[in-house]
Amino acid sequence: MSASTSAPPSPDELAPAPTGSEAPGSPTDAPEPDRIRQLEDEVANLKDQVLRRRAEFDNYRRRVERDIRAGAEDAVASLLSDLLTSIDSLETALAAKGTLEEIRTGVEITLRDVAATLNARGIRGEDPTGARFDPARHQALSYEPVEGAEDGTVVACYRKGYLLGERLVRPALVKVAQRAEPSGGAPPEGN
Repeated sequence: MSASTSAPPSPDELAPAPTGSEAPGSPTDAPEPDRIRQLEDEVANLKDQVLRRRAEFDNYRRRVERDIRAGAEDAVASLLSDLLTSIDSLETALAAKGTLEEIRTGVEITLRDVAATLNARGIRGEDPTGARFDPARHQALSYEPVEGAEDGTVVACYRKGYLLGERLVRPALVKVAQRAEPSGGAPPEGN
């Protein structure tokens, strides 16, 4: 005799398994009060975590902005500190009673000091005379026919351009050679 045929089934075995399709309000649909409290606590905990993360991020953002401002101010202060000696030299030159040649020599020395200070910080001047005109780096003040100059070539630099590394700080102001029109204003005739 097998064990399955010897004992009658229990009432639990005979009851149908819950399918989730019971009518609303049945005892199996009602959530337990402990489960509701647990879920409410979990939601409150998650809200608290979100608020804390948001506050931490806002504090971090403000700290980064403050550090960036402080770094920029430090860089400007350092550059100005380096340039103050040159400014003092220029003021001394203006107050000097020497000859024009002596004053000129003092100004040239001061200009070299300023250029060395800028160069040490990665700032370099650019005189593009003789180079091809580059509208990204040069500002053309005029286009004129210039005998012996190739069309589109910078033939005069009125103000140097400056670069910080590869970043343009100030474009050079230039005069650009333009193809000369034939004399008489008439276009050249074809063959």
